[in-house]
Amino acid sequence: MQYQGVLTKMQTEVGEPIQYFLVFDSDFIHVNQLLDKKIDIEFVGYQCLSCGKNKKIFRQGYCYDDFYSSAKVGDWVMRPELSTAHLDIEDRDLEYEKKAQLQPHIVYLANSSNVKVGVTRKSQVPTRWIDQGAHEAIEIVEVPNRYLAGITEVALKERVSDKTNWRNMLKNDVVDQDLIEHKNALREFLPEEVQEYFIENNKETELNFPVLQYPEKLKSLNLEKTPHFSGVLKGIKGQYLIFEDNTVFNVRNSEGYVVKLSIL
Repeated sequence: MQYQGVLTKMQTEVGEPIQYFLVFDSDFIHVNQLLDKKIDIEFVGYQCLSCGKNKKIFRQGYCYDDFYSSAKVGDWVMRPELSTAHLDIEDRDLEYEKKAQLQPHIVYLANSSNVKVGVTRKSQVPTRWIDQGAHEAIEIVEVPNRYLAGITEVALKERVSDKTNWRNMLKNDVVDQDLIEHKNALREFLPEEVQEYFIENNKETELNFPVLQYPEKLKSLNLEKTPHFSGVLKGIKGQYLIFEDNTVFNVRNSEGYVVKLSIL
């Protein structure tokens, strides 16, 4: 079977294990069904997720021009504390920014390689945790806008990491943690204006990923350097495909790449 399309991050469904889908314009692939099968990936070209043109991808699926002009990739996306829509101040497109920023957000703890703090829209729970390869996670606060979530993350990352060690995550080199204990210990360090949004008495969410074999020594696949790759799929975790020869492919980091996929 052969497919061709523009890569975007894999869509997911909660299950035992997590279910993964690659979605193209006119077709989709249920990636779990490809486990233990040989896959051929061929790099064809680019298609910017904003303008749709065959222009070299700069970051996050966008060409250089659109990365610095699109409202979807403003600085507030990666740094929520820079959000200004609650002040009626525009960054690139106030209408879009109000829709994105002025909605419930969650500040959470997730354990994928270590305990980390993060921010996501409430509507993206647990998708955000799945994308990070977290096997357990818990909400700390639910706030009404992205700015409050951002200043909370800034305050808490003085006490806990805000980074994931992707290598340890893929090797499954993780230790179970009592996230409820971690959450309660951080409560006193919440900003004053966020204290009222602390979530009491919630439980950890546990996630199980479809991995038959974890890699030992990682080899990261870059389609620009290696435009043709074949390998037996052994697992899916976070937004990575894991192959039998220890090659790992970050689908999300390859958004905007046009590929031809063959199931051999």
